[in-house]
Amino acid sequence: MTAVVSLRPFAPAEQSVEEASVWDDWGVRDAPKLADIGRMVVEEDAVAVGSVSWHSVYYGPNLGSRAYNIGIGLAESARGRGIGTVAQRMLAEHLFATTSVLRIEAGTDVENLAEQRSLEKAGFTREGVLRSAQFRADGWHDMVAYSLLRSDMS
Repeated sequence: MTAVVSLRPFAPAEQSVEEASVWDDWGVRDAPKLADIGRMVVEEDAVAVGSVSWHSVYYGPNLGSRAYNIGIGLAESARGRGIGTVAQRMLAEHLFATTSVLRIEAGTDVENLAEQRSLEKAGFTREGVLRSAQFRADGWHDMVAYSLLRSDMS
């Protein structure tokens, strides 16, 4: 039997817990909340197994230069089974269907080969390495950049 992967909005009671844990994990609890962000629950067979998120990034001063950067976090039990691939593709399809952006992007640590494969299976194109792009508790990390354009959707 094939698992059914779906995305749904956070319920009001879940939202505050999820936001607090995400901000704490990255060490930016007091960071200002971005105006153009979103989060959804990832479910496998109607059981929550993680979340996906997005936030705006701009490559110029106008709204037309906006793209969305997406991310995912899955419970350990949900990893390595294709759930992340399906969820990231579903999120990209959702964002293309509900916004006017032409570009969706994602990044992952250069050592996270599983996420790199997942993004590629979801249709994202590897664009290159961003040196020392992300700071975490143990220091600066290089990231691999990926993108999916509206014109890439088949």
